[in-house]
This record gives sequence, structure tokens and C-alpha cells, in this order.
Amino acid sequence: MSGFVEKPEPLQVPGLVHLHTGKVRELYQNEAGDLVMVASDRISAFDWVLPTDIPDKGRVLTQLSLWWFDQIADLIPNHVLSTELPAGAPAEWAGRTLVCKPLQMIPVEAVARGYLTGSGLLEYDESRTVCGLALPEGLVDGSELPAPIFTPATKAAVGEHDENVSYEEVARQVGADTAARLRQATLAVYARGRDIARERGIILADTKFEFGFDGDTLVIADEVLTPDSSRFWPAEEWEPGHPQPSYDKQFVRDWLTSPASGWDRRSEQPPPPLPEDVVERTRAKYLEAYERLTGTSWS
Repeated sequence: MSGFVEKPEPLQVPGLVHLHTGKVRELYQNEAGDLVMVASDRISAFDWVLPTDIPDKGRVLTQLSLWWFDQIADLIPNHVLSTELPAGAPAEWAGRTLVCKPLQMIPVEAVARGYLTGSGLLEYDESRTVCGLALPEGLVDGSELPAPIFTPATKAAVGEHDENVSYEEVARQVGADTAARLRQATLAVYARGRDIARERGIILADTKFEFGFDGDTLVIADEVLTPDSSRFWPAEEWEPGHPQPSYDKQFVRDWLTSPASGWDRRSEQPPPPLPEDVVERTRAKYLEAYERLTGTSWS
């Protein structure tokens, strides 16, 4: 059992119809038929959306995605139409709201990996493959792969695990042409992100994207290259052979699995609220990732 510890009641805004509550985002539709995405400060871990917010997290995700959309604009179009607040929207939505073009979404998490860790490491340890792709012997947690690989996953509902699948399974589900375009776009955007991050002393270990079609045009959507959708590691601390320090939910996960939390991950009980110091340290990591990547101070 997992999901929301306390599922929020979405705000009702005149002129907007609420469509969906995600782990982080609220999705609305305006009268013109465009989508309005609002990034909350919610944080999830171990398939639970926790009861404690991380202040400014939604704004960091939104502003960092916008910065990355500019960096990859020559590679692929994105779904953003406007960053202006819809009429009647609350002031708290400022900086965390995107008005987006509705797309025919592709039901695949498009994952690129340049380093071995996470679920990829688990599969590699069993079979020397990731999503059916053979990898060389001798790799360990944190190893750089010989070349980046496309390792797709099926999209799961809130509270459930995405499931890694083979490229052949993606081609079966969405068609060979779409699968090929997904792979090409995923690896191109990953390579651009990896190179930009590397210049700033950050390793982009892996990342996931969402894509949709606007007619026949492939478009990148949702968030891009944020600490919620990517593993970012400080390059100066990279040392293969064990888990790497990261710019994401590390403090949250570490606290939840420590005796201090009093929570048993294997139980069906929801996790407890986060203590203030874990909230502050997690917020600081999100801000550090934003500032190091963009080269600008958070304000």
C-alpha cells in the first residue's frame, strides 16, 4: 500500500477545470483547452507522497525546467505556451505555473542512463543487462557506462512502481517509428544535459523524460532535467563502488530509513512528517542544484 499520506484538496479557480492531482503537480484545463500545470512543494519517497512540503521546491522545478527548455530548444520543441498566471489564480501560483499545449502523450517513461545505479544496477547484478541491453563485466554502483543507453519504463499510477521494459516492448506498444524517435530524442537531450552539467561540476547519472505528439511533431513535456526527474551527483565526490551523494531526496530517504523516523518501510503504515532539519537540508540541495546548473542565484 502506498500513495498520498494526506491527499490534498485542489484549489478551485474560476475559468479552470481541475483534471488531475499528481505526486507533485496539479493539472487544470482553461477555457481555451490549454493545460495549466502547477508544481506544488510536495515531495515523494518510496512511492509515498509525504505529508511535509519542501518550501520553494515547486518553483525550483518549474524555473529549472524552463531554463533547460531553452538549452535544448534546437533539439526538440517543448509544450510551454506561457508562464503568465491565469486570471483569478492565487498569488502563490506565481513562478510554479505553466500554461501548456495539450499533447497526445506517449505512455512511456523515456529514461536515459549514462551511469549504473538504481534499478539498472539491480538488473545488471542479476543478468549483466539493463532493460535487456548487454553491458560489460566489472561494472559497480556508480560506474560510467561505455555509452549512454535508452532504458524505457512503463508509466505507473501514483503509489506504484514504474516497470523497466525492453526497447522491443516499447516498439510493440507504440510502434517502431515512434520508439525510434523516442530513443533518438531521449539520448540527444541526455547528451546535451550531461555536457552542460559536466561543465558545472555535476554528473548527470540518469534522467527520465515524457514526450507527446502535437500532430506529427514529437514534443517534450512535463519537467526536464530537474532533481525530481534526474540523478545529479557532485563530480568532485564521484567514486564508483557505492551509492553517490546526490542533489535530490537523499536526506529524506536517509531519514525515513533510519531508526530516528520510527517508520518501517515494509509495513503498510504511511511515513511520518519530516523534521525541520531534514526539510531545510533537502530544500538547500534543490537550491544548490538550481544555482550550480543555471549559474544564477535563487531569489
